[in-house]
Amino acid sequence: MNFNDELKELKKKHTYRQIPNITEKDGEYVIVDGKKLLNLSSNDYLNLSTNEDLAKEFITQNQSEQFQFSSASARLLSGTSSVYRELEFVLAKLFKKESALIFNTGYQCNLGVISTLARKGDIIFSDKLNHASIIDGMKLSEADFRRYKHLDYNHLEELLKKYRKKYDKALIVSESVFSMDGDIADIRKLVELKQKYNAILMIDEAHAFCSIDDNCAGISEGFDVDIITATFGKALGSFGAFAVSNKTIINYLINKARSFIFSTSIPPINIAWTKWLLTKKMDFIHKQKNKLSRLTIGVQKYLKSSDIETVSHSQIVPIVIGEDEKTIEIAEQLKKLGFFVMPIRPPTVPPNTSRLRLSLTADLEFESVKTIIDYVRNEIQVD
Repeated sequence: MNFNDELKELKKKHTYRQIPNITEKDGEYVIVDGKKLLNLSSNDYLNLSTNEDLAKEFITQNQSEQFQFSSASARLLSGTSSVYRELEFVLAKLFKKESALIFNTGYQCNLGVISTLARKGDIIFSDKLNHASIIDGMKLSEADFRRYKHLDYNHLEELLKKYRKKYDKALIVSESVFSMDGDIADIRKLVELKQKYNAILMIDEAHAFCSIDDNCAGISEGFDVDIITATFGKALGSFGAFAVSNKTIINYLINKARSFIFSTSIPPINIAWTKWLLTKKMDFIHKQKNKLSRLTIGVQKYLKSSDIETVSHSQIVPIVIGEDEKTIEIAEQLKKLGFFVMPIRPPTVPPNTSRLRLSLTADLEFESVKTIIDYVRNEIQVD
């Protein structure tokens, strides 16, 4: 089958993707095809990235600094400066770890960490619904891996009992807040199992960092987690990602992680923006987190009263429709009503679980989300 035939097959199955024609972002709105739509498809959970007052304040306070718009090199060559080390120090302190390392993206971070720390002769145990970056990292590592049923820690222990002793190192990997279901891992149980079976535990905090955690240190805070990864590109409204761990592991990643070694580093201006947010604007971050928390609680209660099932306990609220075509149809109708809600389809989610993923952000109004829920509920009932 050639490329055109494959693309035709995707269209036939209603799983063909196109980049939306977004021409502008305005607070919690986006301009798509010339129409202003309320954006419920963003990971900008605290609405920091589109906050013009925040951006102006950053520029005003840093006018004397010479932050370049390109690093022009990898960190191990000339693509580094003091601001990178300063941010890594802030992150290590925030997560109460010895050291930190900045990566270009969350995908590159997970890919680099997993493929570096696990190799032939090792084994990885991964939650069935972990992100694609984790799956690809496992494949690249050449280690054996087993995927346990989603949030099923009895199944994880069965696999640990069966396979752990046959391998040198074992790595357990889980997201904290899962990106497509919004449900949350039991970190306490994962720590218990990693200690019992002498494994390394890695938690991806991408969707918890600065959004539902107490102190911007993920929901793993206070637990014996060996490696934590997260991204600046979601709640923090910036760009890039990082891993925090002990000095040995971070130094090993600096020397061995190919996605770090062979990538031109993030422009210094982005690093400075991230550092500024985490050191100068924590009060504002906490204010936005509290707004998001109130909205999330209200939406969760309303979903329950509307008899719409959801496993979410976070700002990520999926409404599972099932059929790909029906999901696309409802998303298009919502667009006509003024809402930008992207349909999520296989292979991002399992077959027959296509859904509308409501991504709640701090500046959204409850009534707007309620309107969407009411419309979708009526469409499901009619169907």
